[in-house]
Amino acid sequence: MAIFLSKESKVIVQGMTGSEGMKHTRRMLASGTDVVGGVNPRKAGTKVEIEGPSTPGGVEGTPRSVPVFGTVAEAREATGADVSVLFVPPAFSKAAVEEAADAGIPLAVAITEGIPVHDAVAFRAYAKERGTRVIGPNCPGLISPGLSNAGIIPADIAPEPGRIGLVSKSGTLTYQLMYELRDIGFSSCVGIGGDPVIGTTHIDCLAAFEEDPETDLIVMIGEIGGDAEERAAEFIEERVTKPVVGYVAGFTAPEGKTMGHAGAIVSGSSGTARAKKEALEAAGVRVGETPTETARLVLDRLA
Repeated sequence: MAIFLSKESKVIVQGMTGSEGMKHTRRMLASGTDVVGGVNPRKAGTKVEIEGPSTPGGVEGTPRSVPVFGTVAEAREATGADVSVLFVPPAFSKAAVEEAADAGIPLAVAITEGIPVHDAVAFRAYAKERGTRVIGPNCPGLISPGLSNAGIIPADIAPEPGRIGLVSKSGTLTYQLMYELRDIGFSSCVGIGGDPVIGTTHIDCLAAFEEDPETDLIVMIGEIGGDAEERAAEFIEERVTKPVVGYVAGFTAPEGKTMGHAGAIVSGSSGTARAKKEALEAAGVRVGETPTETARLVLDRLA
């Protein structure tokens, strides 16, 4: 079992023929993801030879010929794709997500950083109306180790599946916690992105992990700013029966200053790491103040 992404997932890449798209398509293939096509109207009808397993789980280094389609609808019709990973410049990302939704793609993973907030608001609503789940934007994507990898998460930092579910605002901290807990392993790891408007929230992932029979413990990583973690704490208290361990980045952040890519602004006590930690602990979540301490808390709960 895994959430949102499984061994049967068929992935297309919007923007595959660009430099970032090619690099990460190669990495996804190498980790066993079933990448069935790319989308680029100017290169429709061509094929790209990419080093990677010829089939999911195949031998690394064997080249795979990946077809390029003119539209997402054509790619979906030809391949049965049910996941799209988007490496599309910010100015074109809204149209790209909406195209994926129009084609009936159930899961769209928007990697791009710098998408305007009003575009994210628009495509999130558009996709939701059409039954498409959006991960991101400004996110590393998601991985179900040993099964599939949709995005830019390095598969080799936690290659074996396990019983921990991870949901994180931060890409870098996703990688660090995966590395710290690599000997335990993960059912799924989801980088939801740190932008003010995102398609899939902590609560969405907490609910999915709660229902996943192969997830025994949930790790939740948050950041300063906003109230997403406080709302997640309420949900955990009311709906989550599995143990949850948390980490909130930004304990040393100064008040009233915009911090990092998330655009997180701390005003008074609202949105601070301390306030989020207190809300989570009140809901029964053990919260570390560093990634390493958080990993130790996970090991304690699993002991």
